[in-house]
Amino acid sequence: MKIQRTALMSGLFSLAASLALLSLAAPTSINADEEAATPASRVHQPTITTKEVRMVSPALERYTQGLVRGDLWKRTDLSTRDRSIVTLAALIARNQTVEMPYYLDLALDNGVRPREISEIITHLAFYSGWGNAMSAVAVAKDIFAQRNISADQLPPASPTLLPLNQAAETERAARVGQQFGAVAPGLVQYTTDVLFNDLWLRPDLAPRDRSLITVSALIAAGQVAQMPYHLNRAMDNGLTQAQAAEVITHLAFYVGWPNAMSALPVAKEVFEKRPR
Repeated sequence: MKIQRTALMSGLFSLAASLALLSLAAPTSINADEEAATPASRVHQPTITTKEVRMVSPALERYTQGLVRGDLWKRTDLSTRDRSIVTLAALIARNQTVEMPYYLDLALDNGVRPREISEIITHLAFYSGWGNAMSAVAVAKDIFAQRNISADQLPPASPTLLPLNQAAETERAARVGQQFGAVAPGLVQYTTDVLFNDLWLRPDLAPRDRSLITVSALIAAGQVAQMPYHLNRAMDNGLTQAQAAEVITHLAFYVGWPNAMSALPVAKEVFEKRPR
């Protein structure tokens, strides 16, 4: 088990280090939209242009411009920074790389720092899988190169960790160990040693943001069974009920109405059971 834990920790450090190294790679080209960009400003260009969408689905182009970009992103219950984090989490969780360059670029302009994007990808390796995280690395390296984001703007592989809430972690570990220790002791041990005693304590994402990412990824993947714990944790970490509700509303457009509607009964129960 000690050898296995060492190997997994090495994999985590390698993923974080790969972002630093790949950020120095040469940029790839970006497709241009039909609208001209002013020389002094950065214009966000989706991989699929507005003209190309209109060629296939004029209605989709209308909804994209008028409803998603013209209305959804302007709603005030979530900041544009939070919306960028939620959207990136959903795209990475679903391995949807076509729109990822556009939303990575937008996230950086909305105040999400390069080190935070690096940590989002690392965090989601555990909650959405290593393959999805590596696909995101392959896209992010080009955006980082285009913006001259260097390794010194990324988090170290092994930072000084945030303090652990020992009482809460002891209670969580005991509960999970009692439930599943005899079923999958290796998974239970990794959950304690790597997720809650390492990953969640990395300092370059605030606990609220880690919770926001985790809840968004769970909804994106339709994994509502894990939502009660993580939504409660998110609200303990500072996410308000109005913001949590808006996360689900936002995600309806990026992961589909069925996934958003499936999350609503879980959120309703969490909201009703929390002390007022």
